Amino acid sequence: MNRRHFLNGACAAALAPMWRPRRAQADTALRSPQAMIGAARHLAAQPYAPHPQVLNAPFDGLSYDSYRGIRPRTGDTADLGLGPHFVADLLPPGWLFPDPVSITLPAHDTEFSAQLFDYDPRYFTPHPTAGTLPDMGFSGLRLRHQLNRKGSWDEVIVLQGASYFRALAKGTVYGLSARALSLGTGGPTPEEFPVTRHITVFHSDARLHFGCLIDSPRCAGALIATLDPGETTTMDCTLHLFARTPIEDAGIAPLTSMFQHNDLGPAAIDDFRPAVHDSDVLVIDNGAGERLWRPLANPAQVQVSAFADQSPRGFGLVQMPTAFNDFRDHEGAYHRRPSAWVTPQGDWGAGAVMLLEIPTPNEFADNIVAFWRPAAALGAGAHRFSYRLDWGAPGPASLPAREYPLLPLRNASGIEPNLAKGRLFVIDFTPARDGAQPMDAAQVQLDFGADDVANHVTGAAFYRLRDEAGAWRASFVFTPPPDLDVAELRLRLRLPSGALLAPVWLYRWTRSREGGV
Repeated sequence: MNRRHFLNGACAAALAPMWRPRRAQADTALRSPQAMIGAARHLAAQPYAPHPQVLNAPFDGLSYDSYRGIRPRTGDTADLGLGPHFVADLLPPGWLFPDPVSITLPAHDTEFSAQLFDYDPRYFTPHPTAGTLPDMGFSGLRLRHQLNRKGSWDEVIVLQGASYFRALAKGTVYGLSARALSLGTGGPTPEEFPVTRHITVFHSDARLHFGCLIDSPRCAGALIATLDPGETTTMDCTLHLFARTPIEDAGIAPLTSMFQHNDLGPAAIDDFRPAVHDSDVLVIDNGAGERLWRPLANPAQVQVSAFADQSPRGFGLVQMPTAFNDFRDHEGAYHRRPSAWVTPQGDWGAGAVMLLEIPTPNEFADNIVAFWRPAAALGAGAHRFSYRLDWGAPGPASLPAREYPLLPLRNASGIEPNLAKGRLFVIDFTPARDGAQPMDAAQVQLDFGADDVANHVTGAAFYRLRDEAGAWRASFVFTPPPDLDVAELRLRLRLPSGALLAPVWLYRWTRSREGGV
């Protein structure tokens, strides 16, 4: 766990109101999925009642390092057995996490007591004693599983900070996060962060069944999920949402990530590493049967993109590079960050996959958010969204199979070297599967869509890369007129029959921070 992952919940923890269910409610009313859904419905029927809380010593005023100096104690708040396949750790409050979360685990007493933690004497002198330890409430839950090898209980999911959670697949390290719900993300007013009030582990065997009660000024809800760790860690999720008022800006199945820089440019980052990101592409399988491939950016200004759709098949934030040399960062291990993919269960109807890109000068703030926004406002009352959330290894193998011969592997751009008035884009493709049939490059058509963009594209080419087996490259120069500041680039590789050879490549071009191309 690194600093940036703590920051995932920083704004939410600072802005969201606090509420703590009574212990009797935690012990009885929230022990089953049906009871938790009923509690969310009941909560939404009441006026929203924030209860701000100030942390008391020793949990107040903590730094990153001193917060890490509070450690769950084995047998009390750590290594709590949940059957043969999972153990749990209860996380302390403090630093960025003041919101109290009550937790119910089968066969364990989870009444909070600050005496259940150990305190590093480097940061806590004198060591806190029983008489000075307040009842603050937990901040979240960490679940561990023998994910990578038998006998080693590795972290598989952490639920902490607003309604955020992050999970791992075999061989990966923490990267992007997910949320139970987002409200107002990318809108004109400050974002509203729903907060987890209670977590219950209902039962576990090879899979673990849990639920989260969430609350926010405009709604309450219950996220009911089943966790199945492995090569791909799968979560079957259902969000039961109860709106107090109509909601026009709901974000369903939100994914949150970080993108600082790669070869796509224009680069404004002075960094020894060739790339720094948790995810580098948004992939959408839309209801029309197309796969959209949208590389991420660290723009000069906040950018919001909407990909309108009807009955989406899936979307996700993907980490494509898989080699150390792609990042050259031993500590960050960005080549091992997971990808996440959302598959709607049932018909989600009309709406849009939304993409928010926020400028960032470094890697410590998550600046990318992707989610589904229904076209129609969610009326006051009950709503339900079911989906599967897959956390997989980086690279194209984590994507659902599609019948395209080629897959974009690398995107790059730079100033066109001759006249320096346009931007040269290069997209390298790799065979989507072994044994792909050879192609005649002369037969491939590059379709740039609408004339307002196509008229400014020159030098389009498609050719084989001789030094990389099976690799192909598409390149073109985009030269915007002086009065153009934003353009939606769209490239389709087609055969004369009209068949697509690769996903539809999309990119929003904007001027650099200095106003250049």
